[in-house]
Amino acid sequence: MADVPASGTQHTLRSGDYEAVVASVGASLRSLTHAGRDLVVPFRADQVRPAYRGVTLVPWPNRVVDGRYTDAGTQYQLPLTEPERGHALHGLGVWLDWATVASGPSHVVLETVVQPQTGYPWRLLVRTEFTLDADGGLTQTVTAVNESDTPAPYGTGPHPYLVAGDGTVDDWTLELPAADLLQVTPDRLVPISLAPAATVDADRFDYLSPRRIGPAEIDHAYTGLQRDAAGNATVRLTDADGRGVAITWDAACPWVQVHTADLMPGAPGHRAGLAVEPMTCAPDAFNAGEYPYDAGLRHIAPGASSSAGWRILAIH
Repeated sequence: MADVPASGTQHTLRSGDYEAVVASVGASLRSLTHAGRDLVVPFRADQVRPAYRGVTLVPWPNRVVDGRYTDAGTQYQLPLTEPERGHALHGLGVWLDWATVASGPSHVVLETVVQPQTGYPWRLLVRTEFTLDADGGLTQTVTAVNESDTPAPYGTGPHPYLVAGDGTVDDWTLELPAADLLQVTPDRLVPISLAPAATVDADRFDYLSPRRIGPAEIDHAYTGLQRDAAGNATVRLTDADGRGVAITWDAACPWVQVHTADLMPGAPGHRAGLAVEPMTCAPDAFNAGEYPYDAGLRHIAPGASSSAGWRILAIH
């Protein structure tokens, strides 16, 4: 296995001016360019994927607080994969090596199995397809099938760090069509309540009208999405010249997490991209009953499936 890079098997997709590279570990979008311009923060093939860049999140996105949840009267404890905050972060598929099911010049289909385990005793067959189109950009779909005998709690989403152009997050203009902000504790990001973003802190959180992000620090989920006639929500990130990148998704994802990639100043990746993560459910949705809003948790019935998708494309 010495010839397999740290991020797994590499799948290079091309169509028109687009090129994408998908790595098999975590079914991760390792890079995406248009006419040579980065649309996401890339990482090297021989690099252990940093900061969940481009990973496919299953069977939950975001956090399960304290790694604990109760389902059908039984309490479960997940491994705490975010030890600094004490949570279970971004699901169980992030370090699995996804197998190749089909591939071609502009598409690849990958598959993995989430095996029953102490904190999540359901078996899911998960398949994801990446398709690159010269006009439409990169589309990813994720479909999970419950191969267990009882309904399985489930959520999914992607984790791209979008790049508008030169500079950093501070320099770019964000259009985020979401009215409601999930307020969280400042230390552990534990959900508290929903409120209109404009009333919490408009300068920091409200981007219904496009404006520059500047020094704002964001690591929050939004809902109350404004959608077009086709039912799609679109986030746009642009530079001073109006070029940039957009991500769009349909009603399967009523939530979106936005993170300004705040690390220690000077650290690699600090504010180098804006994480925009459409999600089928809210942070800590496995504990949906504890919150006074619809967290969007799904249960997949035995033998049934659940699908969601999104698309990243250049603005030029």
